[in-house]
Amino acid sequence: MTRRVAPVLGARPRDDAQRWVDGEGKGRTPAKAEAYSARLTIDVTPALRGRIKVAAFHQGVTVADLLRAMLEERFGAGPS
Repeated sequence: MTRRVAPVLGARPRDDAQRWVDGEGKGRTPAKAEAYSARLTIDVTPALRGRIKVAAFHQGVTVADLLRAMLEERFGAGPS
């Protein structure tokens, strides 16, 4: 028979457990998902995907931020 091993749990939350669960006091900013409410999926060739990734890297931004900026430049930022 195999011996059961008790699970190893992380440290217990401090006395302010609810605050810990809610994540208060971490200085969190709104997630991008809250600011951008729709997902856009397109098919591109692997070569184009590579060029986009390289361009984003050279500009020091993420691919998503690069594409958002391009779309906003072409179609306008729209209402906030």
